[in-house]
Amino acid sequence: MVAVKNEGIILEKTSLKFENKGVFNPACIQVGDITHMFYRAVNRNDISSIGYCQLVDNKVVKRLKEPILFPEYSYEKKGVEDPRITFLDGIYYLFYTAYDGKNALISYATSKDLVHFVKQGPISPKISYDDAEDIFRGSKVRERYTMFEMFYKERGGKDILLFEKDASLFPQKFNHKFALFHRILPGIQIIYFNSFSELTKDRWRDYFKNLGDFIVLDPLFWFENRNIGGGCPPIETKDGWLIIYHAVEDIPFGKIYHAAAALLDLKNPLKVLGRLKEPLFSPKAPWEKSGVTNNVVFPTGAVVRDRRLYIYYGAADKLIAAKSVNLIELLTELAKSP
Repeated sequence: MVAVKNEGIILEKTSLKFENKGVFNPACIQVGDITHMFYRAVNRNDISSIGYCQLVDNKVVKRLKEPILFPEYSYEKKGVEDPRITFLDGIYYLFYTAYDGKNALISYATSKDLVHFVKQGPISPKISYDDAEDIFRGSKVRERYTMFEMFYKERGGKDILLFEKDASLFPQKFNHKFALFHRILPGIQIIYFNSFSELTKDRWRDYFKNLGDFIVLDPLFWFENRNIGGGCPPIETKDGWLIIYHAVEDIPFGKIYHAAAALLDLKNPLKVLGRLKEPLFSPKAPWEKSGVTNNVVFPTGAVVRDRRLYIYYGAADKLIAAKSVNLIELLTELAKSP
């Protein structure tokens, strides 16, 4: 397999009110020598906002004392969570999960300078699980897609909306269309569109009728027997789009979150070229095995520096750590795992 280097703990909570319970699941983007990190910060009332810091060689050189995004509207009153960031056509797109205590929706904000962000609102399908199950029956998807409908209806009621999380944008367009990497449990899909204004309820409904044609990855291996979900935004390499995603293993005493990797075709990212048959890394360190949520490594940000891939992840929903791998070594291993 691939040699994974432990880069250690990068960021921990402080006594500041917006991040006094935990910091985790960061979005990262490299500009010059600076890694810009946007992280999920949780307070003692379990309300999430998005904090910001800068890293140079994995050392914090700047950290804001106030969040850059925080709950403002009813659809995000319980938190803005788990950001991912992509730069495309002169604009930084920061995707996050808007949570109102019951429903989780994909939302996004835009910026031209990484300082001032403008919220653009939710783009998720406002379709209930109850309604979606009827659509999925004819859309060439595995039976497990309808199993999650029963789970969420029992937990949140018949009117609970599809849980849409873990979204990120490809950093280029395909045939002049945006490509959004997103997750309808239990797999990962891509939706193509000309503009964000297209993503209406009717557009999503039509897309769901053919959802099977847009599934990139479904759970396949032992360590992802519950579900998988997006991790870091897609990374362009000479061999294909490198995908670092999270995989959830169901075990008798709970769940274990692993980091995994796949490689997609550069011209058609719906085509999978390679996929690791074992986790890239799993919870092993004390700060990964024990925390607010035990046994979690949750990769959400990655940058390439000096031919190494640095993966930033939430550890046990408590702090941020990093691991690195030789990029060529990882791509070579993926090529061996079609």
